[in-house]
Amino acid sequence: MPSLRSALPAALVASTLALPSAASAQNASGVAASLKVPAGFTVSLYAEGFERPRFMVVAGNGDVLLSDTGAGTVYVLPDRNRDGKADAKQVYASGLNQPHGLALHGGYLYVANTDGVVRYPFTAGDTKASGTPQQVVTLPGGGGHSTRTVEFGPDGRMYVAVGSTCNVCEESDPRRAAIWVYDADGRNGKPYATGLRNAVGLEWSGNQLYATNNGRDQLGDDLPPEGFYKVNAGGFYGWPYCYTTRPGQPQVWDRDFGRRTAGTCKAATPAFALTTAHSAPLGLAFYTGRSFPAAYRGQLFVALHGSWNRSEKSGYKVVTVDPQSGKVTDFLTGFLKGNTVVGRPVDLAVAQDGALLLTDDGAGRVWRIQVR
Repeated sequence: MPSLRSALPAALVASTLALPSAASAQNASGVAASLKVPAGFTVSLYAEGFERPRFMVVAGNGDVLLSDTGAGTVYVLPDRNRDGKADAKQVYASGLNQPHGLALHGGYLYVANTDGVVRYPFTAGDTKASGTPQQVVTLPGGGGHSTRTVEFGPDGRMYVAVGSTCNVCEESDPRRAAIWVYDADGRNGKPYATGLRNAVGLEWSGNQLYATNNGRDQLGDDLPPEGFYKVNAGGFYGWPYCYTTRPGQPQVWDRDFGRRTAGTCKAATPAFALTTAHSAPLGLAFYTGRSFPAAYRGQLFVALHGSWNRSEKSGYKVVTVDPQSGKVTDFLTGFLKGNTVVGRPVDLAVAQDGALLLTDDGAGRVWRIQVR
């Protein structure tokens, strides 16, 4: 039987992940063992050694592409021997400007940098970019919220989310605190949805776009709750004038801007589901695999990155959100032990075999959640 090295393509052999140190392996094993998931599930390490791993997309052959915002790099993480661990950490493209969102569409890999969206010709199995990236959209860079997310809809158009420059303010650039829609080549851009302070996660289910949103700070530990939204063309979702306190109910005035615009909150679409304030929901994924029990199919999995200024920390876990009822249920916990943080969930992706992958930019790892 050939060894793994002889079975891998030469380009991958050169970048095969170095074996983790004994201390690193023991630490990862210890964290995995302490994470709590429902009965019948298990958590293991898929890959590690990243600076700030953020968003993922899965290619048609099962290879995982990962953005590392801290390293300015997009990696390919194949599991060609199907053992539930990445065989290699292949640099697909480097020298990028805080790459975050990733999308595959029409023979291209789209990468959302902080200052724009670029694309590379891509075929499943590619492990290195060919040529220089093509800039398709220019965006306002940096700011209070610097990540950008790109997602393609069932209409073949490109949806791009840009967060606000501030905690709470009135933006001068209409691309901020909004989702814009473009043709696949970046032309004909226009606003799709507004009033979303920082919609980091975007995901389609059928013809419905879903988004996470990070609410404002400095209103205390419990306001405003974090929201999950069903986003529609032309919708206004409240920020900075108002926010949702009860799912599906009219939004309420923000104390800083609410009195300035009579009637605005009545026109704002409320979140359909809520979770604890400041828990920072980021990436989301509908479970479309077949290996999880049937009850999880069609459920929305969301990574809660965790609070930074709450007196009692919130988040640091993965939850499920029922798209019909809005019920939010803990699925994976254990990254928060008292006041000690051992991981910060960012994004989720369904692997080709039905496992769920989770990026953790607190520890520089990718975790794998599967049925025992």
